[in-house]
Amino acid sequence: MEDPNPKTCERCHHCAGPLSKHMETSNWTIAPLIRDSFSMIGSAVGGTASAFYGFNHAMPIVRRWVKGPMWLHFLVGAPPVIVFSSACAGLAGGAVPALAQLASSSYHAAVSSPSLPPPSPQDAKMNKSRTSSTL
Repeated sequence: MEDPNPKTCERCHHCAGPLSKHMETSNWTIAPLIRDSFSMIGSAVGGTASAFYGFNHAMPIVRRWVKGPMWLHFLVGAPPVIVFSSACAGLAGGAVPALAQLASSSYHAAVSSPSLPPPSPQDAKMNKSRTSSTL
């Protein structure tokens, strides 16, 4: 007997993208552990980098505008830097796994795509007519 659900080539012949939800969830996604690791790394790097950037650029401005002791400068300048740092950590925590997924699916598309078929005579005729335009 024949398998009722044979594994056929369910990919777009132009871009090698998955055409069924089954292929999208099984062969093209990165493992949850790796995705979560990239998310944590992205959050840490985004939060740390933006905290350094925020304190180095915001605190001189706060010192110019707020007169008083250093603890007052910190009290006024820290909340905007913390909000900026949290936003950057959240964005990086989402962007880094998304870029990892994009790289993974692009790699799978490049590796699993069949070689391009030879151009048909009709395609060659169309290309010839495009290049011989008088414009």
